[in-house]
This record gives sequence, C-alpha cells and structure tokens, in this order.
Amino acid sequence: MATKSLIASIFSYTCPRCRQGKLFVNKSMFPMKQMLDMPKRCLVCNQPTELETGFYFGTGYVSYAMSIALMVSWFTAYYVLIGISWKDNSVFWALGSGIVFLVCMQPILMRLSRSVYIHIFVKFEDSVNK
Repeated sequence: MATKSLIASIFSYTCPRCRQGKLFVNKSMFPMKQMLDMPKRCLVCNQPTELETGFYFGTGYVSYAMSIALMVSWFTAYYVLIGISWKDNSVFWALGSGIVFLVCMQPILMRLSRSVYIHIFVKFEDSVNK
C-alpha cells in the first residue's frame, strides 16, 4: 500500500507515524460532544495519540494561526469580489460575515489543528509500514 503524503495525512486525520491509522474515533464531526475523541493509541502502529498530559493545549496556537489566515483570506476575497469602504459601512459587513464564517468553520479548525499539532511532534517512520 502506498503511503500518504504529509499534507494528505494531515487532512485525512491519519496517524503521523504510520499514516494509516485514524486519529479520531468518529469519522464524522457529529455528534459534536464526541468530535475530538481520539483512541489512546493508533490501531495500526501503536503510537500514543496523547504524548503527554495536556499535550493538545498547544493546538490553540495552531488554531489561532489558521483563524487569522482564514480571516485575511476572507477580507481579501470580500475586497476583490464586493469591495470594502468606510463610507457605506461595508467594512462592518465584511467583519460580521467573516466572524460568522469563522464560527461555522470552528469544528473543522479544531480537528485540523489537532492533526497539524501531532504531525509536528511525531515523525513519519516508513519502516512501520513494511
């Protein structure tokens, strides 16, 4: 079986060590209460998913960076497609709609930030897949 690339592994929420096992118990984000439930260890390579107590507190920084990138992208797209001006208060419409967009994207950002964060600290081992 061909191994996934780093980007594919992050976005498919697979184990960073073997890139085959799933990081989350539920494939879907629903129900929301169980959205971030993770197995204790990867079912394929036995890699722990929580490296130390409180490991995922650092995902706040990753999530913050992704939120800023999304808002900058949102304002750029809004400016190009609609236009932003202080005269007609469109800057407030852009900000308000951007906040609504960001709140709707939050469940995806939470999972994605966990995936990115564990991929930073756990390196891929091709020998696990052989």
